[in-house]
Amino acid sequence: MNRSEIKNTGLLKKSGYSYRSIRDEIRSNLIHALSENKNVFPEIIGFEETVIPQLHTALLSKHNIIFLGLRGQAKTRIARLMTRLLDEYVPVVEGTELNDDPLNPVSGYAKDRIASLGDETPVEWIHRNERYVEKLATPDVTVADLIGDIDPIKAAAMKLTYADERVIHYGLVPRSNRHIFVINELPDLQPRIQVALFNILQEGDIQIRGFKLRLPLDILFIFTANPEDYTNRGSIVTPLKDRIGSQILTHYPRSVEISSAITRQEAHIPDEQKKNIMVDELMFRLIERVAMEARKSEYVDQKSGVSARLTISALEALYSVCEQRMIKSGSKKTSARISDLYGIIPSITGKVELVYEGEVEGISVVANTLIGKAIRSEFESVYPDPEKAKKAKQLNPYSNIIEWFALGNELDLLHHIADHEFEHALSSCPFPSDFVKKYFKGLDRPQQLLQKEFILHGLAECSQISKKPLESGVRFRDLMSTMLNFSKESEDFSGDE
Repeated sequence: MNRSEIKNTGLLKKSGYSYRSIRDEIRSNLIHALSENKNVFPEIIGFEETVIPQLHTALLSKHNIIFLGLRGQAKTRIARLMTRLLDEYVPVVEGTELNDDPLNPVSGYAKDRIASLGDETPVEWIHRNERYVEKLATPDVTVADLIGDIDPIKAAAMKLTYADERVIHYGLVPRSNRHIFVINELPDLQPRIQVALFNILQEGDIQIRGFKLRLPLDILFIFTANPEDYTNRGSIVTPLKDRIGSQILTHYPRSVEISSAITRQEAHIPDEQKKNIMVDELMFRLIERVAMEARKSEYVDQKSGVSARLTISALEALYSVCEQRMIKSGSKKTSARISDLYGIIPSITGKVELVYEGEVEGISVVANTLIGKAIRSEFESVYPDPEKAKKAKQLNPYSNIIEWFALGNELDLLHHIADHEFEHALSSCPFPSDFVKKYFKGLDRPQQLLQKEFILHGLAECSQISKKPLESGVRFRDLMSTMLNFSKESEDFSGDE
């Protein structure tokens, strides 16, 4: 029988429908997916061998779950995707507040209606996407918000006594019967509010102001929390933790490749930008390394974490920096450059929490430092270490470049210049013949230019040449002359004093 034809309880029974709890529903659908080797969460990258198997175990065990992890570790994203493990549609008694199953009603309203109408009780269907409720835990959340309270206005309007169940105004939790219910940032919930969840988690029922009411709610609870929040803002009361069946630890991506795949998947890049702006793989890697450097920086609060949203915002900003250059130079196409990374600083500054030392340095200085360390880390993973090359007996591959700057030459790379001007500026520096081709095969012209610029930035970060930020770009020059000029300027300043 077609679902659209089932409009009352009698027809529902004839269709062969049988009630099952939301946990049994999810368990059955997960077993079916696993037996077919189907990836239920293809959007979740990097958790295939860690978080996802633990989640499968928890769901097969029909547990309530808490995800513990720093910000930006896809905790809420996973919870939202779990609706795909629900049946596509489920029947409910028409007009019920608590999504009562026609064959297993829990509210007084549904029971009375079924007792009155029998098999003629109207039935409606709800889609699985409607069976998800999410609540951010904040200090102002009350028991009435979550569980419910007696409504004196309803009692007066309907001329009911407070002994009648109909005077109750149900909170968010009862209204989530047969739903996945998510509470984000659980430690922010006041302890007395957490205590109100005890009975729901253990016995599956609720109590409202001592009202003699038992509602065997059918809810799968998912909680999320930052482990460090236990000491920073609040805590999860021990009896509540004890009632949560499975605790799953999330983590940040463990490689540049995985992190980059997540960023590309989540970033919203307009098609026009993708069409006209070429972003080399090197640029994707550098953006990921900025986040990785932040996650181990002494200036950044590691307890707070560095969200994956940093790299997502940074990639979106990188495309826009390049687009601005196209507009100003009148070009129709362009390629991302190493110096464009300094245009993503606004995407970094709002995404990291600094410790005291970082606050002293200033967020802009810290952001520049992170970009520099990312460049150096990637440079040393691809090209020979400049310091070791200098000390080695064989020819130093960077000697031509370093000696050219030592002769007093300078090289300015301005952000706004068109690609042909950028190429002309780089051509003045004597890069070793076929040096780039030795490490990268089959590069086109823009990629070769990017690698040459990368070598200059890498040598500067390795203290082989000097790199000075300009208002509209960056200037490369000899390191020693820069140090001598700085020393002379310092002496002149002291003399003026």
